Amino acid sequence: MASTQIETVNTGADKLKLAAAVVLLLAGLSAFYLLNKQGQLVQWGALLLGLVLACAAFFTSESGRQLIAFGRDAWREVKKVVWPERKEAIQITAYVFGFVLIMAVFLWLTDKTLEWLFYDLILGWKK
Repeated sequence: MASTQIETVNTGADKLKLAAAVVLLLAGLSAFYLLNKQGQLVQWGALLLGLVLACAAFFTSESGRQLIAFGRDAWREVKKVVWPERKEAIQITAYVFGFVLIMAVFLWLTDKTLEWLFYDLILGWKK
């Protein structure tokens, strides 16, 4: 049985930062709806300010730093991928479309054969 590792927020400061991020996000959303009489510019400004402050609070926490590190590692791995040339990509795409077409014809023929077998021969339901 494989064991899974669950990571939790350990320090009080990190919990406080995450709670502040949630409060700032909710404050931005609330301000957006409560400031509808002030105009759209004020509404969107309050929403964006809340989002920016919430992101800043999140990314200063340990969870935010881990997310940034994960993103950097993922980008580093994407750079290692050997992407196919245009000719090879077109050939592979043509193979996939050809296979899909062959499978569609096969499944259609199978369906029509079973329909003929069951409805016409066995049950005798002529159309």
